[in-house]
Amino acid sequence: MPTITTKDGVEIFYKDWGKGQPIVFSHGWPLSSDDWDAQMMFFLNHGFRVIAHDRRGHGRSSQTADGHDMDHYADDLAAVVRHLDLEEAIHVGHSTGGGEVVHYLARHGEGRAKKAAILCAVPPLMVKTPANPNGTPKEVFDGFQAALAGGRSQFYRDVAAGPFYGYNKPGAKPSEAVIENWWRQGMMGGAKAHYDGIVAFSQTDFTEDLKKIKLPVLVMHSEDDQIVPYVASGPLSAKLLQNGTLKTYKGFPHGMPTTEAATINADLLAFIRG
Repeated sequence: MPTITTKDGVEIFYKDWGKGQPIVFSHGWPLSSDDWDAQMMFFLNHGFRVIAHDRRGHGRSSQTADGHDMDHYADDLAAVVRHLDLEEAIHVGHSTGGGEVVHYLARHGEGRAKKAAILCAVPPLMVKTPANPNGTPKEVFDGFQAALAGGRSQFYRDVAAGPFYGYNKPGAKPSEAVIENWWRQGMMGGAKAHYDGIVAFSQTDFTEDLKKIKLPVLVMHSEDDQIVPYVASGPLSAKLLQNGTLKTYKGFPHGMPTTEAATINADLLAFIRG
């Protein structure tokens, strides 16, 4: 399997398909690069080089006990970009991956990047604070950690069969294959990485990162996202960015890159080519 080894000895698995302008995909919690199948196949067939990695502790990367924070996530992404010597890259991040992309661009600079897109992403800050009154109470994330530690197999099944894809909504038609694929990806990773990752995605404040980014960024978010609520995320990120564009959807779930791939792919392609 293609991997790189980070400065602290962690092996990061990655996929690198095709030729042309590179698009680099950063996945959500607690998944893997496999969650980008629909996008990687689409953009590969449209003449792009597509790259995706498994975050440390996730998928096929090392199940290390340490380094499950946004600094390490951004540094690992930078290591992949350097190893592949990518230039003019388009960075696309979903959920936690959106935070990873934002922190990477702010921490490592935009010299190798051209544009970025963040989808249902966690910035600017998920947790509720006095300065972020519309955020989600910390007790909710504490509950996530307790459920994971108490039996993550059932917890992951419940997330996928419920709010992640909007399958808990009246009239929804759950796809067993989609649910099982989410569960499969989650269970491939390490419990410690996923436990710590809940703090990383919920408590990291990306406000200053967003302000630093100068390149064009498409912020794609559904008003009906049950995982990263719209009111405290997408619109705020778009305002903080120097060159941000907000694309809003109605009725789409948090996992819209999978369930609404045709729409999401077309909108991403238009942004990249625009």
